[in-house]
Parts: sequence; structure tokens; C-alpha cells
Amino acid sequence: MAGWIRRLLERRQRDSFSKTTNPSSSQGTASSHSASSSSSRSRCPDLSSGARWSRLYDLCVCHSEEDISEAQLLVSYLESQPEGLRCFLMLRDSTPGSSIPSELCQAVQSSHCWALLITRSFLLDPWCKYQMHQALAEAPMANGRTIPVLHRLQRSEYPKELRFYYYIDITADQQRGFQQVHRTVLHYLEELCQVDSSKLSSPSSVDTETGVSEEGHRTTHSELSSTDSG
Repeated sequence: MAGWIRRLLERRQRDSFSKTTNPSSSQGTASSHSASSSSSRSRCPDLSSGARWSRLYDLCVCHSEEDISEAQLLVSYLESQPEGLRCFLMLRDSTPGSSIPSELCQAVQSSHCWALLITRSFLLDPWCKYQMHQALAEAPMANGRTIPVLHRLQRSEYPKELRFYYYIDITADQQRGFQQVHRTVLHYLEELCQVDSSKLSSPSSVDTETGVSEEGHRTTHSELSSTDSG
């Protein structure tokens, strides 16, 4: 009888020991997994390069006055994201008293990317078309800088000037369209910052205008000095 009680007590002790050890290990695994997943979700691209800050805005939203509500929704979404995108909105960020053409040109030149909110009102607005042409002239073949955003517009009405650019249609799913605009701007900024970082880390910098490295300049100067001495 005493042996049976002793075996029962030993079994209970083993069960209680397993219950106290196993949950802690499983909780540790779960916590580490959640920490890694949360860190991966919270990881933001490195956009701290000086190339990004060379312009005042990351994105200029071009729109007609009739489409200000949709433009504000797009800007609110982009500016609320963790990357803190800097957006230019005409009615909000224009300088009071300045002329419309100068403000439109300045907005284009001060932004890395341009989102063209193309609607029927956009196509009928001469200032919108003016700003669209300014953006195309600023960077005619730059991937990711000009972002056509269609809203309640038939494909047949798509501007011929933009026929070589893929567009984002936000008519059916506005949230998904805003996410695509966000990813497009981030992709361009990431590539811009990566190119700038690689230039800074390279041993010899190259003059972007002449294509001649600093070493080439030094060699040329030394050759000139030796020629003069001769």
C-alpha cells in the first residue's frame, strides 16, 4: 500500500515538473518568433541618403480643383505611412500671391516623383495638362517618377502623351491603388538612395557632367605640370 502511494506521488511530481518547464520553452519560442516577425514587419527601407533630401518633396500630386477630395485622400494615406513621405498638394502648399505657372513649375522641379490624378476634369483643365507636360519634360524616360493614376476614366480616354507609361486605376479599389502608388514612390527612392550610397562608397568619384574621375583630373594636372617644366 505504501509503495503504491509513493509511486503515485512520484508520478504527480513528474507531471507538475513537465507542466512548469514545457510552457516556458514554448512561450520563449513563441515570443522570439513574434519578435522576429514584428521586426520584419516594422522594417523600413533606408531612405536617409542625402539624395532624397536634395528635393523638398518626395511626391507632387497633380490634380484638378474638382478632384481635390481624392487628392487629399491620397496625400493623407501616403503621409500617414511609416516612411513619412513628403507630398506637395497645390491648394495646401502653394505660396500665397505667387503666379500659377511658376508654382506649378516649382512643384515639379522640387519633387522626386509626380502622381497625375487623371480624370475627365484633369483632361479639361489646361493647368493640369501644363503640369503634366512639365513633368514629362523634367524626366521623360525616368522609371517610377511619373505615376499616372486613373479615376473614373475609360482606357480609351487615356492621354496619348502617357501611352508609354503604365497607369494605376483606383476606380474599383481605391485602397489598393493608393498602396501601389506608395510602393512605386518607395521603389524609386530606394534605388535613388542606393545609387547615392554606392557613389559615396566608391574609391574614386566621377564627375557626372564630364564623366572623368578625380584620378583622371590629377593625372591630367601632373601631365600638364611636367609639360610646362619641360
